[in-house]
Amino acid sequence: MAETIYLAGGCFWGLQKFFDQFDGVISTEVGYANGPDWAPAYEDVCNDSGHAETVKIEYEESRMPLEKLLDDYFLVIDPLSVNRQGHDEGIQYRTGIFYTDESQRDIIRKVYSREEVKAGARLAVVVEPLKNFWSAEEYHQKYLEKNPGGYCHIPARFYSMGSREE
Repeated sequence: MAETIYLAGGCFWGLQKFFDQFDGVISTEVGYANGPDWAPAYEDVCNDSGHAETVKIEYEESRMPLEKLLDDYFLVIDPLSVNRQGHDEGIQYRTGIFYTDESQRDIIRKVYSREEVKAGARLAVVVEPLKNFWSAEEYHQKYLEKNPGGYCHIPARFYSMGSREE
């Protein structure tokens, strides 16, 4: 049975490409989440609409447990940065874990606490229920597959991790 989590981690192009590589990730979709209750266009988001660039991830818990998925998420974000990842700056680039199922909260808290200890500081990653999500325009979907030279704050080496064993 598929589970869903929504992750904001800066520019959604690279975050989508990163998660698409893993076994157990069924599908990803980029969009705009947890802003005002209206469907924005990309231009609105770039002009501080309040929405976060977010990746909707459908995954199979038995093949890609949420804990591992979140561990991987923390590999590719700066969890201390406020409204910024890499060279991208603005409220749309904030980091966040948006959940739709209360049963995910304990796992999120566990991973979050572990990351906070590692960082030695309070994280800037928001954790809250998903309020809303609107799919981004088609040209944003799988953007780095369509435009391999496109910019992303995530180093290219992270796109070939596959389903490594730890």
